[in-house]
Amino acid sequence: MAKSYTLRFIDLFAGIGGIRKGFEQAGGTCLYTSEWDAYAQKTYRNNFPSEHQIDGDITKVNAAAIPDHDILLAGFPCQPFSIAGVSKKKSLGRPTGFEDKTQGTLFFDVARIIKEKQPQAFVLENVKNLRSHDKGRTFEVIWETLTKDLGYTCDYKIIDGQCWVPQHRERIVIVGFKDNVAFSLDDMVLPNKGEIKLSSILHKTDGTEPRLAHDGDKYFDFANNKVQDKYTLTDHLWAYLQAYAAKHRSMGNGFGYGLVTPDDIARTLSARYYKDGSEILVYQGEGKNPRRLTPRECARLMGYPDDYIIPVSDTRAYRQFGNSVVVPMFRAVAEFIKPYIIDVPQEKQAGKKTRQSA
Repeated sequence: MAKSYTLRFIDLFAGIGGIRKGFEQAGGTCLYTSEWDAYAQKTYRNNFPSEHQIDGDITKVNAAAIPDHDILLAGFPCQPFSIAGVSKKKSLGRPTGFEDKTQGTLFFDVARIIKEKQPQAFVLENVKNLRSHDKGRTFEVIWETLTKDLGYTCDYKIIDGQCWVPQHRERIVIVGFKDNVAFSLDDMVLPNKGEIKLSSILHKTDGTEPRLAHDGDKYFDFANNKVQDKYTLTDHLWAYLQAYAAKHRSMGNGFGYGLVTPDDIARTLSARYYKDGSEILVYQGEGKNPRRLTPRECARLMGYPDDYIIPVSDTRAYRQFGNSVVVPMFRAVAEFIKPYIIDVPQEKQAGKKTRQSA
């Protein structure tokens, strides 16, 4: 008889709930949340007023007290691993477990929860450079922990959010199954890159911009049918950014601002966007300074629907969306892994090869 699982998941290092949102859109239910930042908690709670509390410091959470779940989700921070002690033990022929390799890093907390709760699957997300971080040592430790120490069948893939939103945003996604599931993330069918343009997320000045009660006129001046003037760069800041770019061009460097039009694809939105907005500046016509994206446009750029509430200041909002994930990417990941959770995995994809080593 086939096993029957639903997408019951927990949300670790939850941020403002981007991965959760994607999994909920695929029919999942969140049972537990952990996020340490108080401002992210505020945004999260405004958008997910669920019955369970949000735990703060994951290092102090008793793994056994976490509800049983089918899938563990975690966008864990990338930290260096101290592997000198591990190398010494190996040279002496002594065994090493994942606690030796990951103690003192936040990935350890993901690993200890997986070990304790034994979920049917996990989905981990990080920056693309996790693969090469610390000359590959960080990823090596993570991979060995997941596949050898914890015994999960794993695969990983670098996916560009540009498949769903008008932004070049590459992230590594690691998926693991407790059972010996024959799967490959290369089998995910992704939309074509670059087909969605910035015009799809920019405020509309033709009278069709939707009025959102939770935004009011914070970002858009409905009386004059335009983006609020505060998002246009000052003469001083625009002059500085142009001079900075010119200086680096003369040195043969590629540093500079990213000027975009509605027909373009944006650079990666970063958590530092609040400082000057230089990576994504919207062209406003000859003779007028460009402007930053508004927080609502940043939400759209990350694939959040317009009913998503932004209860924090612009500075906090820019940081939060810059640190978040592309929501439809994780809906796609959820839809891809759902059959392996609901059906008998071995019968579902028999014969396919799964990456076993990094």
